[in-house]
Amino acid sequence: MKKAIVFDLDGTLLNTLDDLKDSTNFALQSCGFPERSYDEVRRFVGNGIRKLIERAVPAGATPEKTQECYEAFCEHYKHNMENKTAEYDGISDMLKALYEAGYKMAIVTNKADFAAQALCGDLFGKYIKTVVGSVDGRPNKPAPDGVYYALSQMGVAKDEAVFIGDSDVDIQTAKNAGMDAIGVLWGFRDLADLQKVGVKTTVTNTQELKNLLLSLKK
Repeated sequence: MKKAIVFDLDGTLLNTLDDLKDSTNFALQSCGFPERSYDEVRRFVGNGIRKLIERAVPAGATPEKTQECYEAFCEHYKHNMENKTAEYDGISDMLKALYEAGYKMAIVTNKADFAAQALCGDLFGKYIKTVVGSVDGRPNKPAPDGVYYALSQMGVAKDEAVFIGDSDVDIQTAKNAGMDAIGVLWGFRDLADLQKVGVKTTVTNTQELKNLLLSLKK
């Protein structure tokens, strides 16, 4: 029986891609670099803001210019991260059902902690009390450190929890943490990406995920 759920954020609970793309292109423009397409940004996200910018700047960009672009992104995103971001269909209803079933829930994301706390507090604070974002000094996913911290905050063991995410990074994180994983197929990666890292269970919509998680509670 499972007692806890650890969710990824971007691409799993929230569709944040439009705001990420807008802030990426604002930062690139401010540094004199060409913009990136929606699909390019979709492929760049998943490993945190710094890695997003490193992937978005042109090849050969200097470390100083990359840092300037990173800082421009952070400043813009702070004020624009809720412009177009929205939860995927059925997320709030699913979280309510899981909460009422007695699940403890956490979010572990490579999104900067300032953004994770702001977004999750506004949207999911009623149901999810533990939010672990990216901070200096703690390795990002796929390292398991953030997951272990979340589990300790919830007071559950790794075999009592399941990890939910949309990307190869998430499935690898669960493997590194020694946890069961479920991959969602409505996010930023394709089924083939998840299969490359050995995903065993996938779902195509939130109703399917809710039913599966409720069955694991019994």
